[in-house]
Amino acid sequence: MPWKPSFEGEVPTLGFLMLDWYSTYLSSPSAMNYEPLKLYREQEDFILRWYALNEQGRRQYIRGVLQRPRGWGKSPILGAIAIGEALGPCVFDGWDADGQPVGKPWKTVRQPLVDVAASSDDQTGNTWTPLLEMLNPDAPIYEDYFVEPHGSYIDLGWGRIDRVTSSARSVKGRPSVFVVLDQTETWVQSNGGLKFADTLRSNAGKVGGTTLESPNAFYPGEGSVAEASAKFYADIQDGKAKDDSLLYDHREAPADTDIDNYDSCYEGLRVSYGDSSGDPRGCVIHNPPCEPGHVDIGRNVRTIMDPTFDRQLARSDYLNQIVKAADAWLSKADVDACIDLARTQSTMIEEGDVITLGFDGSRGRAKGNADATALIGCRVSDGALFEIKVWQPDPKDKHWTPPIMEIESVISHTFNTYRVVGFYADPSKWDVEVARWEAKYGKRLRVKASQKNPIAAWPRGRDSRVPDWLVRLRDSIENHTVPILTGPYLASHMLNARIRKTNLGYLIYKAFPESPDKIDAAYAATIAYRARTDALSAGMGNVRRPSGMSTGKVVIS
Repeated sequence: MPWKPSFEGEVPTLGFLMLDWYSTYLSSPSAMNYEPLKLYREQEDFILRWYALNEQGRRQYIRGVLQRPRGWGKSPILGAIAIGEALGPCVFDGWDADGQPVGKPWKTVRQPLVDVAASSDDQTGNTWTPLLEMLNPDAPIYEDYFVEPHGSYIDLGWGRIDRVTSSARSVKGRPSVFVVLDQTETWVQSNGGLKFADTLRSNAGKVGGTTLESPNAFYPGEGSVAEASAKFYADIQDGKAKDDSLLYDHREAPADTDIDNYDSCYEGLRVSYGDSSGDPRGCVIHNPPCEPGHVDIGRNVRTIMDPTFDRQLARSDYLNQIVKAADAWLSKADVDACIDLARTQSTMIEEGDVITLGFDGSRGRAKGNADATALIGCRVSDGALFEIKVWQPDPKDKHWTPPIMEIESVISHTFNTYRVVGFYADPSKWDVEVARWEAKYGKRLRVKASQKNPIAAWPRGRDSRVPDWLVRLRDSIENHTVPILTGPYLASHMLNARIRKTNLGYLIYKAFPESPDKIDAAYAATIAYRARTDALSAGMGNVRRPSGMSTGKVVIS
């Protein structure tokens, strides 16, 4: 009996038809003799989501990302989808008497051309090998379909499945109805991966086809196709993307997983491997638990804990965690742990809370390439960092400048809402505004950047204390002692930051000068955190909200 899919509501899907088709016609890979293909529950659930339809019968998702740890079983499910797209009832063909969707094969519409693509021929083998194994000579598929496997392609009579790489010249313009993009964490500018992905998506788009990526965890800052897809999904989540037709399925070990502790590492792997976990207790993602899978979790723990094994590789390949690039200021795992800390503590900034502020403003590096402007708050009692407002430039507006009047209004509202005891701002190109704020708010502040300038604090690149404060905030985040409240920009700005050595020490910069990825909220958070530390040093750690002041919740934009 099929279970209720994990997505909410009654969502029509062709996935049930495809699951029946797989089990009817395909063989389980790696089986010595023919055995019907059997997927794990979470794999079947992905199929149900992938083939979800809207009320008009159109596919909800035209792009997908299935990101899981090495050995989870991405390749077999991708192979099954590829064969099913070539021959199975994957195209909407109306509704039956019960209101359920009916499917038909692509061959009733056009010639089914399917590609299994990777950046190298060796990588295409990840999906190609189990795909061929599912076409076991004894599989029932040969009773109803013409299928003739060859080394680099599968002849379907009218249609075929090909394995292709970025070096293939015949890919451009190929009207493929479905494309597997395998290991897209390795698809980068230098190996032609970015252009290759664009070409494959364009090909599929012209005929109403779909594309599905299967990356391992990527390294931020490498500019891979997998990283770009993650950014696209983040934009969808933040409401910044105009299109939401990307199905992004990613699960990783908890951010606080300790790979040097056997029990912590073991339980983290049970989460990342889900139904594939071979733990005798079954999976940890369903209730009741699914039966044990094929992955020897204990064996993986021993591999990870081998002192010669690369730590970043352990987290990316086995825990499925997005680890930091070599020059990254912070890792995603550590930032996520601080976000989880905020959730665990039910952290909510309230009216009247004692806070400090950090401001980093931009006038734009060059015409048409403005940086962001950020006002970040830090609660003195626990160091919680939160967005008050981040003004992100519109990339389409070549003349965008920060809205000064709005910034002034937000700062005024912040002083009226919270008990602001410190406000530090980088005065670079904002000296007039900062001087005005000092005149207006300086006497209300309990801690000051200096006696002469209560708000103007350490212009980056000039004050030798800047590297020290960057290190202090980084260390606090890595030790998971700073709650970070979620917001559209703060976490992403932190993860965008790259460290560079200067004559003052290490500072943070964008990945490259003209990068569209902003870091201004990271600098503003650092300034706010410095002001909070100064407030603690001045004995303000136990300052309480004044009696009679509102304690209502404040929604942070």
